[in-house]
Amino acid sequence: MAATIQPDPPQGGFSFDNVNRNEIFAQKGIKCSKARKTGTTIAGIAFKDGIILGADTRASEGTFIADKNCSKIHYISPNMYCCGAGTAADTEYVTRLISSKIELHSLNTERKPRVVAALTMLKQMLFRYQGHVGAYLVLGGVDSTGPHLYTVHAHGSSDKLPYVTMGSGSLAAMAVFEDRYNFNMELDEAKQLVRDAIAAGIFNDLGSGSNVDLCVIMKDGTDYIRPFDEANKKGVRQGKYRYKRGTTAVLEEKQLTLADVDVSTHVEAMDTS
Repeated sequence: MAATIQPDPPQGGFSFDNVNRNEIFAQKGIKCSKARKTGTTIAGIAFKDGIILGADTRASEGTFIADKNCSKIHYISPNMYCCGAGTAADTEYVTRLISSKIELHSLNTERKPRVVAALTMLKQMLFRYQGHVGAYLVLGGVDSTGPHLYTVHAHGSSDKLPYVTMGSGSLAAMAVFEDRYNFNMELDEAKQLVRDAIAAGIFNDLGSGSNVDLCVIMKDGTDYIRPFDEANKKGVRQGKYRYKRGTTAVLEEKQLTLADVDVSTHVEAMDTS
């Protein structure tokens, strides 16, 4: 009977197996993939009557603006919403999956879901993927124990704070919160504070822009205001930019026949590095 060879059990700690491989790639001129910068400003505050979440509406793809009016505040349950920063597809489908799980949990227990239940599901799922699912979330909601506000990072870590910001415009938004936040604010004052924090991210960060969306979560219901404010209004064109034929002088003119034009095709291999 042939003896079976058992593989060595995986060792803990960091793995540097690909260091030599990456150096060989670099010597051959093959570029390693780089992380793509994403841009967003999302924020949330807890105040005496509930939770207010805010987000901008610009979706960027590298240096291009892919969508001027995307929704970054995602539904979890009637008493919970979640702002997403990072990879748009990851944030959308992670929140959809957790929303489905929360609904099943609520039907099983026959109770209104708690915010900490959604937090635990998000943390456990993101930790399993070790940061490869690029979802950076601000989770807010009101349940039987009161208002709760959390941040969840892509690796699965979380924080519970009275006011939070995330995304590339988070520093500008946090400056507004640290200057003016007060837990005992009235509703209108709290909405204006979150609006000003998101607007600070819009005007001070190139990855954030367009409008300001707000979601107000209170015991008696949720109000999703989209848009709450148009921070970047499109200006009106002042002049006319059509010119009559002949305005620009023609310096040289040359006519070519079809025989003079090279119509041969050349196919190059696609760069997959």
